[in-house]
Amino acid sequence: MSTTRTTTPPSAPPSALNISRVLATAARVLRQLRHDPRTIALMLLVPCLMLLLLRYVFDGSPRVFDNIGASLLGIFPLITMFLVTSIATLRERTSGTLERLLAMPLGKGDLIAGYALAFGAIAIVQSALATGLAVWFLGLDVVGSPWLLLLVALLDALLGTALGLFVSAFAASEFQAVQFMPAVIFPQLLLCGLFTARQNMHPVLEGISDALPMSYAVDGMNEVLMHADMTTAFVRDVLIVTGCALLVLALGAATLRRRTV
Repeated sequence: MSTTRTTTPPSAPPSALNISRVLATAARVLRQLRHDPRTIALMLLVPCLMLLLLRYVFDGSPRVFDNIGASLLGIFPLITMFLVTSIATLRERTSGTLERLLAMPLGKGDLIAGYALAFGAIAIVQSALATGLAVWFLGLDVVGSPWLLLLVALLDALLGTALGLFVSAFAASEFQAVQFMPAVIFPQLLLCGLFTARQNMHPVLEGISDALPMSYAVDGMNEVLMHADMTTAFVRDVLIVTGCALLVLALGAATLRRRTV
């Protein structure tokens, strides 16, 4: 008498991206952040406080604030989102949460996209607060539309989120995650054109700055600062910043690890 043996087929791996899993991940991250008021304050209030401080540092020279305020309106959200995202993601991995999540039918792409969506929602609020404060309360003199400033500030915050997700894969502790800031953020800050025009730099440094996304974030802010209409250069800068953010998110999904060893 022959017996038939039934085997359960292996479950198919999760697809590259699933909207319901992405939304569920984003909702979980937002619920966790709701119980962490210090992190929320860091993301929402620190850029506003820095702009407020900067405005009154140059109280006797308001034109200086007009010249650099728009650039910093994009830089401050990028830095804060980089710090918060890298530390939050690393904390999930070191606590074992990430390993448990990836044991479920949840792809790395779903996880990264969910984090980006959650922090992106906070970035919208952060960028709106900072832009509104700079333009309507601190008197930032902008020739173009404040809505374009808001767009670039939001894209900068999303770029900071993407960079934070990416570098968290290479850190073994929260201290190491913070240590990545001098390596990832400071060179961009020095070479983005905030302190001097990029064309006035040494040719080697100018070439490096052309490859850094923060340079185009600052250029986009300056286009809004000086031109009433949307320029071709502005569109180019926005597309480059968006493309860099998407590329870094893809790299973050590819390098994401379940745990820290």
